Amino acid sequence: MSGLRFVRMGFGTEAVEYQQAWDEQRRVHAARFADEVPDTVLLLEHPPVYTAGRRTADNERPLDGTPVIDVDRGGKITWHGPGQLVGYPIQKLPRPVDVVAHVRRLEEALIRTCAEFGLETTRVEGRSGVWVLGDPVEQRLGGLSLDLDPRMTDDEFDPRMNGPEYAPSNAGQRREDRKVAAIGIRVAKGVTMHGFSLNVNPDNKWFDRIIPCGIRDAGVASLADELGRDVTIAEVLPVAERHLREVLENADLRPRVVESASA
Repeated sequence: MSGLRFVRMGFGTEAVEYQQAWDEQRRVHAARFADEVPDTVLLLEHPPVYTAGRRTADNERPLDGTPVIDVDRGGKITWHGPGQLVGYPIQKLPRPVDVVAHVRRLEEALIRTCAEFGLETTRVEGRSGVWVLGDPVEQRLGGLSLDLDPRMTDDEFDPRMNGPEYAPSNAGQRREDRKVAAIGIRVAKGVTMHGFSLNVNPDNKWFDRIIPCGIRDAGVASLADELGRDVTIAEVLPVAERHLREVLENADLRPRVVESASA
């Protein structure tokens, strides 16, 4: 099947409960595997919810026992909620599936989206998602070097218990790297599930109750905070759709190269 279909499930007062969206993902996934529907991207907002991927450690979850939904995607724990554009691309890929290439395509579409609003973002090696780069360590506030940062030297240091100084939502004030879009996917039967979340104008303090994506030495950002002006989901939605279409529809989908074992 050709073409890419976008389904706007619900935003604002019609935000979609996580379980409802997950059920819809699985329904569309089964239909895509059977070639009953084209590649589909579900777009929506969620009410506030924490979700944990398969690699989430116990010490990255909320300290106060806030409920967390464990899901079958890759990655670690994150938050979804108002002001965040969530997208679940359900796409059939050639086998053997190149998962990394799929992640890179999603990152590229989101990098282009941010650029259209005037925000320069990039990738960080070894860390999925879309990032706003911070200053070099020696130029950050206070000029502290990494060997003086307890997050880097103390395995038992927990930034959630040390006030706003180390809060993920304050990474911009510390001029550290900060993630504006997170990506976590699953591929089953050659068809993708889960996807991305782009922080448009959420209350990023929700991230301060967890270790977002298991990363202790960086934080989170949003389009609105970085640009210093109000940005809405309604503004971002058509732009994100356009770039997702450009990247996903025009991708040269090739199966992952499998090297044969030498004799």
